[in-house]
Amino acid sequence: MSDLIEKYAKKVEGSKKAREIIIITLSTCMWCKKCKRWLQERDFQYKFIDIDKIVNEDKKKILDFLKSNYQERVSYPFMVYDDDYIIGYDPEKYEKLLKGGGS
Repeated sequence: MSDLIEKYAKKVEGSKKAREIIIITLSTCMWCKKCKRWLQERDFQYKFIDIDKIVNEDKKKILDFLKSNYQERVSYPFMVYDDDYIIGYDPEKYEKLLKGGGS
């Protein structure tokens, strides 16, 4: 998976970067855009992959990884934070998970 993240992930700079945040998104998804904006407004550094903009073979590998390591049902945004994850746009869960994850 790390090779695909390196290949496709776009990094968004922020001052809070103690832990790695990766979100799998759809480029046209309103909730995915809100998730990105939420992270930016709070100055978190993160990486994202717009899954609808990558080749099908690699898209399948990423989805298979998410399904086997986190949850069978994948929806967007899909945030992976260290060993934890959040599916969907849920600012309350983001606050709880990311609390203390600053610089």
